[in-house]
Amino acid sequence: MTELEFLQHDTAETVDTCVIWLHGLGASGDDFLPIIEHLRLPISVRCRFIFPQAPVIPITINQGFRMPGWYDIRNSDIIASEDGAGIEASSAAIDELIAQQLAQGMTAGRILLAGFSQGGVIALHCGLRRSAPALGGVMALSAYLPACASLDADHTLALFFGHGTRDHVVPIARGRESWQRLTAAGYTPEWQQYDMEHSVCMAEIIDIRRWLLSSLGLAV
Repeated sequence: MTELEFLQHDTAETVDTCVIWLHGLGASGDDFLPIIEHLRLPISVRCRFIFPQAPVIPITINQGFRMPGWYDIRNSDIIASEDGAGIEASSAAIDELIAQQLAQGMTAGRILLAGFSQGGVIALHCGLRRSAPALGGVMALSAYLPACASLDADHTLALFFGHGTRDHVVPIARGRESWQRLTAAGYTPEWQQYDMEHSVCMAEIIDIRRWLLSSLGLAV
């Protein structure tokens, strides 16, 4: 995979925190730009938001139509027919973005990954396969844990799952199974569900804000 294009927004002239936020299938890097304002983070959180753009690839389940995607969806059985190679390639590209931030002096514990749907799958995969030092945390929104994910990372890694009870794209059962799998493996992921479809709602944003500040060791 070639180097990813991305949008960047710094909330201060000098930053000490970075959130890398991945969009979903068929979307674009600017989809979650409004989240910055909605989060209403305190001025003490000097944060860099990075919104990568997925490459345009053919998606099998959509008759091969080309669209921004982090990996292929071959059919409705997203686990049994998982595009492991595509997940690995996109994860490697996100790893490069993380490496760039580390090279600029950002501390691993102040880097958080967030992702919606496909983006959440990649965020989970990246965060869970990293060796020490661990990242600050991973937010998986309307997403699931891929079958190829490693569960050998530092079990103190902060994890947040948010899912809609009426999600017909990624059924809530898939997200809950992922949360349960991580819990059984020794992690302590937070689970929150909302009366919504495959989307994000204000109640979830409020929970994300609380979780993000807590993961950074800041008062909510």
